[in-house]
Amino acid sequence: MLFIPKFEDIEAAMRLIGPHVHRTPVLTSKQLDAISGARLFFKCENFQKVGAFKFRGATNAVLNLTEAQRAAGVVTHSSGNHAAALAHAAVMRGVKAYIVMPSSAPEVKKRAVEGYGAEITFCEPTLAAREAAAAGVIDRTGATMIHPYDNFYIIAGQGTAAMELLEEVPGPDAVLAPVGGGGLLSGSAITTRHMAPAAKIYGAEPLLADDAARSLRTGTIQPALPPRTIADGLLTSLCERTFSVIRNNVDDILTVTEEQIAEAMALMWTRMKIVVEPSSAVPLAAVLANRELFSGKKVEIIVSGGNADLQKLPFGQKV
Repeated sequence: MLFIPKFEDIEAAMRLIGPHVHRTPVLTSKQLDAISGARLFFKCENFQKVGAFKFRGATNAVLNLTEAQRAAGVVTHSSGNHAAALAHAAVMRGVKAYIVMPSSAPEVKKRAVEGYGAEITFCEPTLAAREAAAAGVIDRTGATMIHPYDNFYIIAGQGTAAMELLEEVPGPDAVLAPVGGGGLLSGSAITTRHMAPAAKIYGAEPLLADDAARSLRTGTIQPALPPRTIADGLLTSLCERTFSVIRNNVDDILTVTEEQIAEAMALMWTRMKIVVEPSSAVPLAAVLANRELFSGKKVEIIVSGGNADLQKLPFGQKV
């Protein structure tokens, strides 16, 4: 049986993690409003601890561990932001963190996880390799698996970003979040359906990693094609838990090209003066690619993270 968080669980998560996470700012840009034709509000989780929204869910999961689980430690597999978030959340509570990372993960994210004191195991960049390596760690240590998104407490924790956003800026016409495995979009959808039931809820996804969009269209989880997107935080696929929430609450998932992601990322760096990673720019890219859908609307965007690899910025001479 799948346990799906309700809004009350997100409220409980907010009470629990509130003392440990940043209440991140909501920023606006008159220039981006003019370019998009909409009124845009950006919930800047790039200013969250570890530079990403992932710290919310990881903190909620760690704080809900039993004494026995804390003693054995936690394990996960992640390309970066969840790894750093879980490592930091665990260290704060004196819990050992074991992190399985693909060898292809950005160097900036590898260094971040190392800096938080986690024990890292590198593997091939496939889901099967990640899962096998994590299973080996569990066999060796007895650590508790904290999945990046297929976890009740993770989803509830991620939903607190939308809660803060909607408390500060109520009454949106639309709320957008990027989607990879679906933890952020699921938590945001649960929160938005309760706090702003009239709002449209959209996921935003790279066209080159569009399995969530195909899943929503067909009504069944679709396999991911080999992803080649610059949005390295969105390479994972939905699970039954996140898809259940998305299927019942999300109005649509909008896809964008690599060029559109790079353009949106450059705009956020140059017009908003904030550092964001490619995955964070996907929702803005979706708004700009669908101006007629959002024209004149009050649109709220969750900016997922700011851990950009400065050696691989995709906008080059466009800045």
